[in-house]
Amino acid sequence: MLPIVLTTTALTAIAAPAAGLLAHRAIVRAGAARRLRITGGHGIDVQRFVEIGGLEQWISIRGEDRANPVVVELHGGPGSSHSILAGVTRSWERHVTLVRWDMRDTGKTLRRSGAKGQGELTFDRLLQDALEVVEHVRAHLGVRRVVLLGCSFGSAMALRLARSRPDLVGAYIGTDQKIFDGGRDASDYHAALDRLERAGKKKELAAVRAMGPDQRAWSAEQFSHFNRFASATDPHTFAAMKSLVMKSLWYSPLHSFREIITFFRSFMVSAAVLPDTARFDDRADGTTFDVPFFIVQGACDLVNTPARARAYFDDVQAPVKHFTLIEDAGHFAAYRRPEVFLDFLRTHVLPALPAAR
Repeated sequence: MLPIVLTTTALTAIAAPAAGLLAHRAIVRAGAARRLRITGGHGIDVQRFVEIGGLEQWISIRGEDRANPVVVELHGGPGSSHSILAGVTRSWERHVTLVRWDMRDTGKTLRRSGAKGQGELTFDRLLQDALEVVEHVRAHLGVRRVVLLGCSFGSAMALRLARSRPDLVGAYIGTDQKIFDGGRDASDYHAALDRLERAGKKKELAAVRAMGPDQRAWSAEQFSHFNRFASATDPHTFAAMKSLVMKSLWYSPLHSFREIITFFRSFMVSAAVLPDTARFDDRADGTTFDVPFFIVQGACDLVNTPARARAYFDDVQAPVKHFTLIEDAGHFAAYRRPEVFLDFLRTHVLPALPAAR
């Protein structure tokens, strides 16, 4: 659950000599666009708006062979579109067909209809949207089941779909796995307080103390503030935001300047869904899954800690399950180390899928 914390970095870049900056951006984007091309006769590259939940929502379907397994990625945030990461995950598309979706109030979907045209924003609405996306992909590609890749906030939805609809899901992968416990564990809150205190962030420290440890009492604005403070004081996450997220956003051949602005706006608009999740309890909802179950977590993630994800994983009953840590990585671990994640995907996930598509 990561709001962008690098507005200052973006403004600094924009303040550089404009002509040289824009010329360099154009050159890099052109090269990125060439690398993204899928030219083989068996490939697919579809990017369009599809009616999901009564709203035109943006979906991308890309891969070099339609016969490959299909991975539907549910992005984090809420509001953190992963369409900017197309270049980072280009190598994945040789082995799977990768589906990306900008959820309502996010990215291209938000820009299409504007904040007032997004309809209701609740977790249940997003979950129903996710189900409709899966159904659309199954029909479009002619597959029975998809692999669900849930990222941070998106893992909350993917987890629930994998548990409730094994008829649609071939396997579950959680990365930056978010685990809800009904508010019993406040260790993340106290850890953030400690980091703020050590960093000398007195104003932010006072604000987090004023919220109190019970997230069930927080407003959407308080959730947004806490997530921003927690992310900014996690060195691995902060580094990923600078070197991965901001760089990918700036050089994305799929995003205009106006869409860059929308990318930042998405976090503010989407924060309204966070209070919905405060009372969620993943263990109470169930730890039995009828599909292969995998978690890939950054060993240094202070936002969604590997210890919490591992404790939940240990309780999971599934036909196949595997937990792995990506060393020297925090949040966004799978995208900071895309080749490590791809190796895990090929070694553990794809062999566990049902033989029939």
